[in-house]
Parts: sequence; structure tokens; C-alpha cells
Amino acid sequence: MTKFLLISGDSEKEKVIKEVFSSDEVISTTDETLIFDCLEVEEPDIVILDGDLEGLDFKALCRKIKLHPVVILLILGEKKHNKDVTHNVNLFIKTPIDKKLLSATIDSALKTRQSLIKLSKANQELARSLYQLNVMYNTSSQLAGSLDKDKLLKIMLEGVEKSLSFDLSCILTFRSEREPVLIINSLYKISDRLLEALKLRAILSYKSLLKDPPFDIKIGNLKIEKNIKHNIKEYDFSILRYDNMFAPIMHNEDFYGFVEIYREKPFSTEDATVFQTLVQQVTIPLQSASFTQELKATNRKLQKLERLKSEFISIVSHELRTPLTAIKNAMDIILSGKAGEMSENIEKFVSMGKRNAIRLSGIINDLLDISKIEAGKMDFKFELTNIEPVIEYVKNNLTEMAKEKGLEIKYIPSETSAEIYADSNRLEQVLTNLVSNAIKFTTEGTIEISTKIVNARELHYDQCFEEDIKNLHGNYLQVCVEDHGIGIERKDLNHVFDKFAQIENSLSRKVGGSGLGLPIARQLMESHNGAIWCDSELNKGSKFYFVIPVANDKSNFNMIKKQLIQKAKANLSTVAIINIKSSSEVIENLLNEENLLNKTYMANSLIEKANGMTSLSMVIMDGDKPSAEFLKKKINSVVEQKKNVYGECDIMFSYEIEGEVHEKDSYSG
Repeated sequence: MTKFLLISGDSEKEKVIKEVFSSDEVISTTDETLIFDCLEVEEPDIVILDGDLEGLDFKALCRKIKLHPVVILLILGEKKHNKDVTHNVNLFIKTPIDKKLLSATIDSALKTRQSLIKLSKANQELARSLYQLNVMYNTSSQLAGSLDKDKLLKIMLEGVEKSLSFDLSCILTFRSEREPVLIINSLYKISDRLLEALKLRAILSYKSLLKDPPFDIKIGNLKIEKNIKHNIKEYDFSILRYDNMFAPIMHNEDFYGFVEIYREKPFSTEDATVFQTLVQQVTIPLQSASFTQELKATNRKLQKLERLKSEFISIVSHELRTPLTAIKNAMDIILSGKAGEMSENIEKFVSMGKRNAIRLSGIINDLLDISKIEAGKMDFKFELTNIEPVIEYVKNNLTEMAKEKGLEIKYIPSETSAEIYADSNRLEQVLTNLVSNAIKFTTEGTIEISTKIVNARELHYDQCFEEDIKNLHGNYLQVCVEDHGIGIERKDLNHVFDKFAQIENSLSRKVGGSGLGLPIARQLMESHNGAIWCDSELNKGSKFYFVIPVANDKSNFNMIKKQLIQKAKANLSTVAIINIKSSSEVIENLLNEENLLNKTYMANSLIEKANGMTSLSMVIMDGDKPSAEFLKKKINSVVEQKKNVYGECDIMFSYEIEGEVHEKDSYSG
């Protein structure tokens, strides 16, 4: 049945219309208030407006009627209407009214109206589908950016709520293997008995999903987290009669929990697809988060074991060194003759004991050094220095050792000299190790020490050292120790700097050693922001190279940064590396701000200028994410408050904490 609203005071017209549509409902009125009440309450399909009716503003009336989903038919009589009226109606019919024409016009209007209603619904569904697709896309993007389980579930649930507008949701998940949690998100408060029912329902669902549940969940050990939006009313058992959807959160055989949502309005097939898709989207990020948690836990265990190992080596080495020192001193006294005369055999065996005691002392020192380096407790005294005194000291110190084997040590200095930031004692240790190794494994000829200044792009090395050298940039001092000894096979080059490794051949077994000298040298070079590698050919000799950055402010800063990071790891603390980039004037103003970038921040810092921009880098001990974010907000606040000083400026702020890099965050002051 069609509903008509007739707005006319002409009884003849009303009679004709009621005759034509006798089987339909016709409501007649001329009162403007009743007209709009009827439109709201009765919701007519057709509004027939008598164009000859007096006392009405047709233009305003038509515009208001048009806001409702009705067809407007205007009966044109003697009164003329302007375009403002005719543009706001759908159909026209002239007087005297032709009954057949009126019926045909209304039939056509009703068919048009049905088509428009269908089109409107289709548009609404399309808009809703596009909105849901957009929500799924945004949810997927957010899920890809997190490895926090709680945050992942929250993102997924927000996506479900935005796209489906549920009344109540329940998520069962596990914070750990023995900590099941039921997270309840509700539009309104929930009664105590409903809460107990939801807990029981969650436990039964968990047991029905898994044939052999890994953990027995009971009501007593199920932790509850409630998030209630409004307290104006309370849900009870009646909500369990709402339409609901359920989906497990699983990937292959890995179970992460499940989600159940309730809504008073029934869910459509499209809603079910959206729900299942959103739940499936969270499974892979959850798996990655679980792997990351396991990896972090394993790393913590490994770090603890490594620390215990280093402490054990350190304690044992110290305990060995004490009696060994006493043994060496006793042998020195015996060999000096102060303990009495010795026979030739006794002197021979005591000298042998002293040599082995010295050798054992060297091994103990190597063990102590490697444990200190790995624990980040190796002390360095970096200062501006030259390599020449270091080479001369090592050359003079080992000349006698070389002469005993009929070898000569030559030093070929670079044509140009350069200063470096380094610990001279540690460089002596590295060079002594390389030269003494060359002496050990060479039977005749000359051992050459040479230096030169090179650019990182000019370095030549075997591919197996790519990882150690590829990140070097700029100019370096290169030191080379070359011998003509037994050499090393190419396949063994990548094991030369491994701990406790000695390349197997008869001579290496004969000379012995701890197998720690070269690994220590490698670690010391890393601490100097340099690198060490070798090039060798079997039975023709070896060349060992190491490089250290030519002294500049950046190399000094990088060395301090590496040392502070190493110390922080040893002390189980954190280091924040903060970078601020802007124009020179902005950086200068920031430095002059009282209590903004004070001594705490500037103690270990570097200022670089390039292409009209200035970069300020700072290393802050015990720095963490909140402190870095606080500094950024503080800088932003100062820049905002002092527009007269800073004007319109761009500041790029980034920071790194424990390997977590925060990309450049640019904002305008």
C-alpha cells in the first residue's frame, strides 16, 4: 500500500485523488506544522502539492519536504510559480486532473523512487565496504609497525570496533605460558554474574579449540582486564542473546588466543569476512612478536652466560697469575746464583721453567685482555698521537728476538705523516703481536713494517673481510707487517682472527700460543674505529694490515661513542645517541639557551657543518627513550616560545637507544 500526503484545500481535487488511489492511504492537510509531523511519523511515499493553495511559501516548503525520501508531485493550476519552486519538485500534472494520467505518473514515480532507494542502499553498502577496507588497510599498516603483543591485540580490536561497532568483546590471550588473560571491552558496565559467565565461556571455548591444551585454565587463575566505555547502564545475561562472532587467533599450530564479539544488530556476511580478515591479520605479527620475545630472552641468557664466562676467566687468570709471579721470581733468584751454585743441568732446567712461566704469563694476560674487551671493561687512554714512536718501540723491543732466528726488522715510513686518536699502549700490543707472529712463522729473510695514508675506497682486501671493512669512510693511517714465512691458505683466511684458532701445520703446532693474540688485535682495532685484515699466500709469506682513522673531530667523537656504549653494556645501562640538525644560527641559539643543552648533554658531543646545515650529535650515558623524547619536546617548546629568536625554522631530531633507531622527525619551529 502506498502512502500519500495531500497538501490541498480543494475538496474536488481531494475527491479525484482519493478515487484514483482508493486502495491506498491518503492523508490530507494544509497546516504547515501537521505537514512536517506527518512526514516524520507517517513517512509517506508521495507528497501531492496543490499549486493553487494560498497562504504557503512554496519555495521554503518544497525545500523542507525535499529533505525527506519522498516524491513531490505539483498540481499546476491558475497560479504561476517561479523556477525556485519548480526545481524542487519531481513531477507535474495540470488541472483539470486526468485520472489516467495521474495514475500513470504516480506509477512511474513509485518505480523511480524504488530504484532510487535501491541505489541509495547500494551506495551506503559501497561506502561502508570502502570504509571497512580502509580500516583493514590502516590496521594492517599499524600491525606491521609493532612487536608488542598487547599493542598488537589492541590495534586489531580497534580495527574490529571501527569497522563493526560491537557492543562487547572478549579476548583470551597469554602474557606468558602460565598467565592467561581475558580482556573484556564493553560499551557499558557488565554485571558480576555476566562476568562469571564470560569467564566460563572463555575456558570452555579454549578447551574445545585445542585437543591437548598446553595449560589448564581455571576460573581462579584467569586474570581479567576490563575496559568499560560508559557507566550509564549495565549489561546482564541478555547480551548473550545478541548476535555474536568468534575467531581463534592461530598460525599453523601456534595458538595465541581467540576473539569473540557481540552486537545487538545482526552481523552480515560481509561483516563476518571483515572480522575474520582482521583477526587473521594479527597472527603473523603476533608470531613475530613471540619470536622476538624468545630471541630477547635467549640473548639475555647468552649475555649472562658470556658475563659469567668472562668473570670466571678473569678470576682464574688472576688466581693463576699470583703463584706464577712467585714462581718466576724464585727462578730469577736461582738463576742469579743468590741461592747457591748450580750445575749446568740444573741451570738448563730452571731456564726452561722460566721460559715456560713467561709463556704461561703471556697466555694468562691474553685471557684477561679478551675477557675485559668482551665485558666492556678494557681501559683506553685515547689521545692525539703519531704511529712512529709506537713502531720504533716495537722494532727495538723485538730486534733481539728476530736476530736469534737470523731475521731483520725494517721500517719503511710513509712520505706523509698524520696524527691519530689512539691509545699508544694498545697499538703497541697490536703491533707487537703482529711482528712477533711474523718472527715465529718466518725462518729467513726480512720482516717489513710500513705505513701510508689511504682512503677507505682504496683499501684492497679479501672478500672474507668485507663485513669488517665495508663501513669505513674517509682517510686512514694504514700499517702493514709483511713477512716471507710459511703463509696461510686462502680458505683459512677467514679463521685467522677467530678465538683460540691456529691454522694447522707443523710449525704452528711447534711454536704454540694461546690463539688469542689476533682476536685481541681485532677487538682493539674495532675499539679504535679501525679494522685489521690479512693477505697471504702459502709458503710465500703474509701481509697483516690495520687501519686507524686520521685524526679529526668526528673520529674522536666516534671513538668516545663506541667506548661509552661498551661501558654501558658492561654496566647493564643504556646510552642515548641524539642528533639535531638545522641551520648554523638555530644550533648556535640552542647551545646558548640556559639549561637546555647543558654540560650533561654536551660532555661528549660533535658539531659538524656541511651544505649550509649544522649537525649536533651527543652521547648521553644512562639515556633512554623518555629522556630523548623529553629533550625533543623541550627544544620544540623553546623554539615555539621564542619566535623572535628562531623565526620559522626546520629542526631534524633523531635518536638511537640500544640499537633501536628512531627515524628523523622533522618539525618547524
